[in-house]
Amino acid sequence: MNAMKIFELIIAAAGGILFLISAIGHIYVRARLKPKDSELQEYYYEFENQHPAMVRYTKWSRMTFTGAVVGALLIFLATAV
Repeated sequence: MNAMKIFELIIAAAGGILFLISAIGHIYVRARLKPKDSELQEYYYEFENQHPAMVRYTKWSRMTFTGAVVGALLIFLATAV
């Protein structure tokens, strides 16, 4: 095996693991961390992002989605090269 094939294999494996972990994490965040509507009713809609539960949900949702996108791009890069 030459160095390029090993590099492609490492990129594909890293991308696959990152995508799988991020996708599972995103599903968990969407199911468990999303605040209930009753928690947000006392907040005015403009200040909804200042609610601590909403801030935590938004942060983790963005991080896991970004991880899944990066993982998918690494898999694509490994197959396209």
